[in-house]
Amino acid sequence: MIVIQVILLLFILSVVFSVIFKFKRKEISAKEFVFWIFLWASVLVAVIYPHTTDKIAKIVGVGRGADLLIYISIFVLFFIIFKIFVKLEKIERNITKIVRKIALDEGKNRDEVGKN
Repeated sequence: MIVIQVILLLFILSVVFSVIFKFKRKEISAKEFVFWIFLWASVLVAVIYPHTTDKIAKIVGVGRGADLLIYISIFVLFFIIFKIFVKLEKIERNITKIVRKIALDEGKNRDEVGKN
């Protein structure tokens, strides 16, 4: 094993342990857990057996394994950005609902105090 493989292996293992720890503390869902474990297991296989990416790349019609990894990485990043965007939009809608409710409740309280 070359030095970069060892460094990447240690990094991947630390991330996997972090994912397991977050799952046990219920900070991530089972679906997220499976997604991250599958992703990092795939990266682990690519690091340990780098020539497998070349074989897979040829099967799917990409010239080199490195190119395939770049394409997949870009796809995963766009997917994650999309998920974050959707979640952020939901949070903003929920905040708007809460602020409206608070404003309406305060308005009712002022009206009641003014009548007395």
